[in-house]
Order: sequence, then structure tokens, then C-alpha cells
Amino acid sequence: MTKIAVAGKGGSGKTTVAGVLARLWAEDGLDVLAVDADANPNLGISLGLGADRTFDLVGVREALLPGGPAIASAMEDIVDRFAAEAGPHVRIVQVTKYDHFKPG
Repeated sequence: MTKIAVAGKGGSGKTTVAGVLARLWAEDGLDVLAVDADANPNLGISLGLGADRTFDLVGVREALLPGGPAIASAMEDIVDRFAAEAGPHVRIVQVTKYDHFKPG
């Protein structure tokens, strides 16, 4: 299993790069789990979910940490519970709680 993080300052194209990489690997038949940890979570839009479906993604951290201590869960359980299909071979998990959703 390969893990890649796309990081940088705001407006540097992180979401676009992550979305393109996910789609390219999926087209090659690889199973991809995209994890959006951005404070303005638009990776779902980049992967073709659209603004409404992206907004509807449940933030894993918000669901597992409702004001309490961290809850240890196996990654497989988290993915099974929270991931959304974003096309063939691509699933996405939203981990950031957000108060203001600004698709763009």
C-alpha cells in the first residue's frame, strides 16, 4: 500500500493535484482512498461528487469525537462507515469538521 500526502499553502493547487492523482491511479485499476483533511473540503467536488454530495459527507473526526476523547477505530471500520464512492476504484473520506463550506 502506497500513501501520499499533498500539502502546501492555501491556493497552491493541493486539491486539484490530489484529485488528478486519484483519478489517474483509478484509471490504471488501482483502488484509491482519498482523504480530505482540508479546512475547506473540496476534494469531493474535484472527484466529481458535486457540491451537494460533498457537503453531505460526514466528517469522520466530527462523528467520532463529539466533544470527547479520541476513539480508536480500525481504519477499515472508518472507511466502511464513512467513505463515499467517487467513481470506479475511488472512495473518499472527509476527516475535517467544517463550519463554512465554500465550494470553489
